Amino acid sequence: MIRVLILALHVVLSGVATADADDGAPPDLVDRLVAQTENLKPEVLELALAAYAEGMEKGYFTRKRLTVIDYSLPSYEQRLWVIDMATERVLFEEIVAHGMGKPRGSGGDMETAKEFSNRRGSRKSSLGLFVTAETYQGRHGYTLRLDGLEEGVNDNARERLIVIHGAHYVTKPRADDHMVGRSWGCPSVRPKVARPLIDAIKGGSAVWIYYPDAAWLEESEFLDEE
Repeated sequence: MIRVLILALHVVLSGVATADADDGAPPDLVDRLVAQTENLKPEVLELALAAYAEGMEKGYFTRKRLTVIDYSLPSYEQRLWVIDMATERVLFEEIVAHGMGKPRGSGGDMETAKEFSNRRGSRKSSLGLFVTAETYQGRHGYTLRLDGLEEGVNDNARERLIVIHGAHYVTKPRADDHMVGRSWGCPSVRPKVARPLIDAIKGGSAVWIYYPDAAWLEESEFLDEE
């Protein structure tokens, strides 16, 4: 089902009819996108594209941009990608913070996220599919609101103030020293890249936050195997 969704998405983006078997398969979108990155795993991108296709079909997105965050990777590695789905180009590949939990919650160390929540006050990150909303000037400067699309998984994102913003504890020198800080649940990025990245995805694009959580992957309405 996932590969069928990806193929349908390719057809929509390319504006061409599905090829007959004799004409060969269409170019592999996953391979082309992964080739533009250092750390993006094909299996994670496949899930992200399937969720994006399902969200597009349901009318959630007005911009053809997809942000993928892979929280199975440590915080000192690049694990956020912004993809222009119209041109099939990766626009950003960035380090990104995860939530700290309370008191330590989101993992047993500073580097790895292991626990996630939709509960206010948990200070943990949320998984699943989001749609980007409006921007505002907050305590961390230029900030982007996110609305969660998965009930019980991330639909409290706006209430919890789970937003994308720049943070002084997310920098390349800190990543080199394995010392990227943790947020209160927000996918925080480098201050230098915050504004151009936010402008690239604000106002109706998709954000897909991944971790190999079996229960969530099984139950997500955007990965419906039926």
